[in-house]
Amino acid sequence: MKKWLLMLLMVSMAGMILTPAGLAKEVGKGDIAFVDVSVLTVWAAPNLDRPIDAPAVSNPVDHWKWTTDMTYEEKLWLVGKLETQALYGMKVNVLEEAGDWVKISVEGQPTPREASGYPGWVPKVQLTTNERLEDLSNRPFATVTVPTGSLYDDRTLSKEFMEVSFNTRLPVMAEQGDNVLVATPADGNKWFDLADIEIYESEQDIPKPTADDLLATGELFLDLPYLWAGVSGFGFDCSGFTHTIYKAHGITIPRDSSIQAQHGTFVEREDLQKGDLVFFARNNGIGAVHHVGMYIGEGKMIHSPNTASTVEIVVIDESSYASSYHSGRRYLDN
Repeated sequence: MKKWLLMLLMVSMAGMILTPAGLAKEVGKGDIAFVDVSVLTVWAAPNLDRPIDAPAVSNPVDHWKWTTDMTYEEKLWLVGKLETQALYGMKVNVLEEAGDWVKISVEGQPTPREASGYPGWVPKVQLTTNERLEDLSNRPFATVTVPTGSLYDDRTLSKEFMEVSFNTRLPVMAEQGDNVLVATPADGNKWFDLADIEIYESEQDIPKPTADDLLATGELFLDLPYLWAGVSGFGFDCSGFTHTIYKAHGITIPRDSSIQAQHGTFVEREDLQKGDLVFFARNNGIGAVHHVGMYIGEGKMIHSPNTASTVEIVVIDESSYASSYHSGRRYLDN
């Protein structure tokens, strides 16, 4: 009891009215919750994880250790086992419970599979509920603009709290010179270096991008290893790459390539422009869509191809996708 009272006193003295992650209320069916780890990996079913996946199903996670420790075969095993990912502070809806796991839907990742967002299973320990964070949803937010950036415990930026991904968004509480104070899901207020973020009043205030803006963002991730279901600066799959690039610029497109290929505006191949999405399908391009890249002009695309590769730029007709071109779609206004 004395230890508990001392902890409460310390939290009060620090002015942190958010509950530490270890003391957060356990989420349950029907809750609106927030991602409480740098990257939340969403699984196709509960309890699918292997011992090597421990860094990805804990709180905190160690995403670099997880991805670098796996062999090619161990990464390939993830295909079909993972659904998507969500970033620190993202809002999710809790749909079902199964022991220590819950089925969620990730808001902001459109899919016909679930109206409220992309569905899948995650450990409860990686989520938290927080009424205060809900109340801060109308405040200006900081969004990470580097592949990965750091949150710090202190204004001097001397003690790192967590490494977070590109496009992580957190409510801004205060600005002090080149440092920005933000609210976190369960650990009080933390600090960003202004050089790693942009601040917007709302998502509607994100500047309308040009095609060159999209391409410059995509090029930040050249040589980043592929990760099935990835949507972060720690690793992307093909549609997670395109979805995240557009999302970072204020444009929400579907999460999966097969659905991305059904929206936007159809573009004939000879009319492709920079920033358009290009899709590839089985059966020499007339079957089911299975891959997407972003057209960058001169017959080239930037994409995150497969488990054996990294984000790269290729000439489409000289690549392994040359015979499987399906269609082009435009999500930018002319």
